[in-house]
Amino acid sequence: MRVLFTTWAWPSHLYVLVPLAWACRAAGHEVLVASQPELLDEITRTGLPGAAVGADVDAVDLVRGYVLPSEAGQGDGLGQAPKLGKGPRAMQMFMAHAESMVDGLVDLAREWQPDVVVFEPTALAGPVAAAAVGVPAVRQLYGTDLMLRARAMLPGALAELADRHHTGEFDPFGVCTVDPTPTTFQVPTDYRRLPMRYVPFNGPGPRPAPLPPAGRPRVCVTWGHTIAKLDPKRFLVPQVIDAVHELDVELLVAVSAGQRPLLGEVPDGVRVVQDVPVGHLLPDCDLVIGHGGAGTVLTALHHGLPLLVIPQLPDHLGHSGRLLATGAGEVLARDEVTPDRLRDEVVRLLADGPHREAAAKLSQEMRQQPAPSEIVADLESVARVGIG
Repeated sequence: MRVLFTTWAWPSHLYVLVPLAWACRAAGHEVLVASQPELLDEITRTGLPGAAVGADVDAVDLVRGYVLPSEAGQGDGLGQAPKLGKGPRAMQMFMAHAESMVDGLVDLAREWQPDVVVFEPTALAGPVAAAAVGVPAVRQLYGTDLMLRARAMLPGALAELADRHHTGEFDPFGVCTVDPTPTTFQVPTDYRRLPMRYVPFNGPGPRPAPLPPAGRPRVCVTWGHTIAKLDPKRFLVPQVIDAVHELDVELLVAVSAGQRPLLGEVPDGVRVVQDVPVGHLLPDCDLVIGHGGAGTVLTALHHGLPLLVIPQLPDHLGHSGRLLATGAGEVLARDEVTPDRLRDEVVRLLADGPHREAAAKLSQEMRQQPAPSEIVADLESVARVGIG
């Protein structure tokens, strides 16, 4: 079986595909990961075969365009700017990537002849390419299904690309959806869902030396990679450090090399680590403070850790909502981020109580879901049946 995985050039969207892609390779199948040229080096760093299709799109500028205007009262107050044309600007961003990739992805699929195409939910060129070459498409979520609300508009949004490649009718959600989130964390769905155990992969990188015992609670602070690129003022790690380091905790701050200058001088006792995948750090931690990105949230829950999140992008809001619904953490709006409030929430979340119990329950649920190796058999079945 040949499995073509695809995502647009956003590293965290690639990372969620890696465990299943490697499971397919381990089962003896051929795998190829396709994205825009910007992501090719990162694909190869995962050890997977990669292919570049289409042209690069300035994703950061597109995100900035649909998030920042809302602060001037032009949006809905939830990080979504006004609609331009068809659909919200977030959808326009996904369509810009689809337009960039689809011709090259179809050409690649015709040349490589996959048996199935696996696409992350915002890589909308994926189902178009699968339909163009007559093979089934399978979605793989990277967190809460935030595209569910857009399901009705997808056929119309993709119509021009579909007509260009003579696809006929197809379901933009694919024939089924692989879902690495625990069932109780997911929004209600009405499609064929394949639950899969979440295996943390937060990027390639060596495992650091084990952290020495702290003798007090250890709190990990991490802010992903997007926010600092979008607007350094939204990178709230310095404010968190200033507030929380006064508590009897050890602060472990995980940043990229590019983010490190934004921290400035840090207080004594604050441990800063650079370019270390956060999944390597969390087994030694007791709490995570972050931005609400899917990878950070699911990796923390995998380790049974409660979270304190400060969401600033629409997808962060979606994951924060599920975090509140399940009781595994707390959420602060940006205007609620004061030193006193941060300290109060950290103290409350570090105590043994309902948040820690909820996080532990979700961790247990995640570990009981089928491993990626078991999902390979479902892909084999999908490939045999075809598009029906």
